[in-house]
Amino acid sequence: MRSTKKSVVAFGSAAALVLTLTAACSSDDPEPQATGGDETASGVTIDEEHSVGAMADFAAGTPFVATEPVTFSLLYRDHPNYPLKKDWLFFSELKANTKVSFDITSAPLSDWDAKKSLIISAGDAPDLIPVTYPGQETQFVAGGALLPISDYVQYMPNFQQKVADWGLEQAIDNLRQVDGKYYMLPGLFESPQPQYSIVTRQDQWDAAGITEAPETWDDFKADLATLKQKNPDAWPMSDRWSTTNNVPLGATLQIASPNFGTVAGWGFGNGLWYDEESGKYQYAPATEGYKQLVEYFAGLVADGLLDPESITQDDDTAIQKFTSGESLTISGNTQEITTYRTSFTDAGTDATLRLLRVPSGPAGDNVSAGSRTGPGFMLSAKAAENPNFLALLQFVDWLYYSDEGIEFAKWGVEGTTYTKDGDTRTLADDVDWNGLNPGAPKLLNADFGFSNGVFMLTNGSSDELVASTSSDEVKEFVEEMSTKTELPLAPAAPLEEMEQEQVNLWQTSLNDAVTQGTAAFILGKRPLSEWDAFVGELKALNMDQYVATFNTALERAQG
Repeated sequence: MRSTKKSVVAFGSAAALVLTLTAACSSDDPEPQATGGDETASGVTIDEEHSVGAMADFAAGTPFVATEPVTFSLLYRDHPNYPLKKDWLFFSELKANTKVSFDITSAPLSDWDAKKSLIISAGDAPDLIPVTYPGQETQFVAGGALLPISDYVQYMPNFQQKVADWGLEQAIDNLRQVDGKYYMLPGLFESPQPQYSIVTRQDQWDAAGITEAPETWDDFKADLATLKQKNPDAWPMSDRWSTTNNVPLGATLQIASPNFGTVAGWGFGNGLWYDEESGKYQYAPATEGYKQLVEYFAGLVADGLLDPESITQDDDTAIQKFTSGESLTISGNTQEITTYRTSFTDAGTDATLRLLRVPSGPAGDNVSAGSRTGPGFMLSAKAAENPNFLALLQFVDWLYYSDEGIEFAKWGVEGTTYTKDGDTRTLADDVDWNGLNPGAPKLLNADFGFSNGVFMLTNGSSDELVASTSSDEVKEFVEEMSTKTELPLAPAAPLEEMEQEQVNLWQTSLNDAVTQGTAAFILGKRPLSEWDAFVGELKALNMDQYVATFNTALERAQG
């Protein structure tokens, strides 16, 4: 039986949210009054003028069907793996069953964040702005372009129910800005659903006599050394995901960092690490944990175990090295391992691949805090002026947080894209998704529009729905990872407008220095004997003032 170890830190503000959510879920709540924007104990009341098309009896588990056709404007992230098609079955079925259509503004994945920022800042944001990670909304709050959605969650019963049932109150509470409101809603996971780790050429690892998965990062280093001895003409590891967002070793440093007691790579965020003993934030790159992490990967390069080109090479180059046998290990995830297998098959190579359980480290056997929330969505402030505003809230609540809505967005249409026998779903013979039905001529996302990150926040949300499209291999990986400890969430430190502006200026310079310094140390271009000098350079870039600003905000938030 699957169990998940969780480390929980509770704060007073989370308790207040529990009361709010409980009140909002109560069956004794009065119906919304037609009083415009009056504040209530649960938020802001929506009047009849802005309830056109909304259901009078919408509740958790209730299918959403607008009372008349409605159209919502949508900022759409166009992914090259499944380019937008207006005739997708997703759109036609949605219109037929819910009476919802979209007025789409499209932006390519390659320019998504920049285009999103430009549109919002110009005041032209559509009603629905998906594929937004927690923290990305902060820059737009002061300008008034976003809806304070916390004022309206009483109209979103599916969201409230999952937050309460899954104990995610603090994760939502941490989204609050300095005004006490939050402006985005994340995707929710019932339990941590890890995706990224290290992929091995397990046939080559076995041939080298490595029969046990590494328990620690030191074990992993020893295994790479064995590979080097047995395969002197191949790199034990050549990594990818260093050019994505210009973060060297972005995925690998992210998964390793919790085990070294720090944040790094794609998980670097604002660079802060919360020290529970002192109750204050520290700048992660100035901590011993970050130094140990960098020392470890610098050691891999110095010993010839990690290809130094990993720090700069693009993904295609890294994958080519792996699938050609030039390297025997690479970072990956639960979907990319299928891509790797396909590449080996196309090349006529019989290879066995394995997604390793992330090793433990000097700080323990951990996964990052906040691993049960993911990218979500924002709503434009102008959406509240829409006559269909309440219908919009009900619709996004159904699509993103109800089991029925998620199943539709994920699997498609029963009898067309899949069949269902009890709780078991099976893709149609001519439909594939992530290698579940190899050789099928159609793809669930590219040909039908389902399993699309724009319309499905967390690939399933509940454990059952997440697992429904997972291979046995992925289920085994998630099971192995479930014994790791989820680090506690750090308390929120929302900044005031002037503080945020100043922090943004400091953060840009600090991030650049950390990125360049981390790469230089790992590559050996800068000796680790200069670490103290590196920290001094960060101090010269206002590191101490940067951290102090957040600690001041933390004290203010905690009263």
